[in-house]
Amino acid sequence: MPPITTLLVDDAPDVRTMLRIALRSRGGFEVVGEAETAAGAVELASELRPDVVVLDLGLPDLEEAREVLGRIRRASPTSRVVVFSGRETDRPWFEQRAAGYVVKGADLDDLMDLLERVGADQSHDHAALELPDDVLSVGEARGVVRDLLERWGYRELIDDAELVVSELVTNAVVHAETGCAVIVNRGEGGIRIEVQDQGPGWPDPQSPGAGAEGGRGLMIVSALSTAWGIQAVDRSKRVWVELSMRN
Repeated sequence: MPPITTLLVDDAPDVRTMLRIALRSRGGFEVVGEAETAAGAVELASELRPDVVVLDLGLPDLEEAREVLGRIRRASPTSRVVVFSGRETDRPWFEQRAAGYVVKGADLDDLMDLLERVGADQSHDHAALELPDDVLSVGEARGVVRDLLERWGYRELIDDAELVVSELVTNAVVHAETGCAVIVNRGEGGIRIEVQDQGPGWPDPQSPGAGAEGGRGLMIVSALSTAWGIQAVDRSKRVWVELSMRN
């Protein structure tokens, strides 16, 4: 079994040294990079695409701790992020979005056990990223999906997938006026794209001749997809689309 590639992100050199020694002692890990700033973490995540990122939230170039998770996810959307921090600010928010959260000062074996579990089933078949309520998110989502499909060898699906994710993210940030979560899963012979937002209302597909401005893009989604649907999730909605390779 190949080692679990790991990126360490912490501004304290002694903490990174401690983690590096602990991972070497545990065995089965390869530390492929270390960063002491959020900017460095994003750059290395994009370059190395590690299995796991161990992330401190108290980085010196961060004004808002939440932003670093999104930036790393967009740089390497298949990497699993485990938070290892002395801060407990927004802990529930991070626990919902990261692969795990361990407070500094806890037994280090707890962190090693978590990293082992998280890395053991890492196949890079699942990607997730959070996008802000901004029209620029549409282009960002297209770029991430294009990069994923190129890496997965699904180039045949790139054009259709870009159209689909453009429509779904546009619905979220323009019509629902919220940020959104984009999830992409690779399956045998195809992919599944999900976009979840917190906006009110429900997407309503319109025929090409209908007078309503929204909903026409969903007709394109329907035409391109093998299957698609809409689900209520807590107080949000999720639109999912499956695309298959042509035989």
